[in-house]
Order: sequence, then structure tokens, then C-alpha cells
Amino acid sequence: MRKKQIYKNRKLRQPDIKYESLTVGRFINYLMIEGKKALAEKIFYQALERVQKTTQQEPMKIFEKALENASPLLAVVSRRVGGANYQVPMEVRPERKFFLAGHWLIKAARSRKGKTMAENLAEEIIAASKNEGAAIKKKQDMHRIAEANRAFAHFAR
Repeated sequence: MRKKQIYKNRKLRQPDIKYESLTVGRFINYLMIEGKKALAEKIFYQALERVQKTTQQEPMKIFEKALENASPLLAVVSRRVGGANYQVPMEVRPERKFFLAGHWLIKAARSRKGKTMAENLAEEIIAASKNEGAAIKKKQDMHRIAEANRAFAHFAR
């Protein structure tokens, strides 16, 4: 029996304070640890200020470009067919693209050592906007796996 469908209530999502953007609000929520939203906002806004200083460009455009570059097009999903599990490449939904890109950027920034989180996040955003960095490598690895399993694409539903 199939699970019942869950409808996401988009009315509950709140935009951020400074840029009035839903994407920034969601990203700050991903950045937040143990409910400390004020700290997550402070880190994110400091990171965007640093992006502005180093690139001399609009930080929101750089951030959106970084998210766009880090978003995967394909992902592999495990399917059981005839007693065997196959890694079937499938297209990624838009909400999932944002989720994966955001989490990869944050994870890459957290894995950098020696500087503050705001500095690391700024560097990772700048790198992703130039199609470089750990988040972009993660996306390329996912695409490589999907390409390698292209033979099983006919198992997709």
C-alpha cells in the first residue's frame, strides 16, 4: 500500500528580515543549529557582507548563482527489480535541488577549518558561484554516478 501524499504548506515559510527572500529564509533555517536562528542569521549576513567586499558585486546575485551552480540535475534512486537493487538515475525536483545545494554549501563551509563560519561560508559561496569548491565537486560526483547508471534509466517510473 502506498503512503499517503503529504502536501507542503508553503504559507508557513517566512522570508528573511533583510532581503525579504524566501530562499534566504530557507537557507538560514538549514544553517541553524539547535534552534539558534539569530546566530544563523548573523553568520549568513556576515558571509554576504564578506562576499560583497571581496567580489565588489551584489551579494544576492552571487548567492543565487552559487545555489544554481550547486543544484544537481540528476540523482540516483535505489529501485528493487526482480530481486536486484538498481541505482536508477532520475531528475531532481526543484525543492530537492534547493535542499541539496544548500546543505552541500553548508557542509562544505563547516568542513573548512581555521576561520570563522561566516568567512568559510562566504568563501564557499564565492567558489560555488565560479563553479569551484567542495559543493560543486559533490554535484559533479552525483552526476557522474547517474551517468554511469544510465543503462538502468528504463526502470524509472
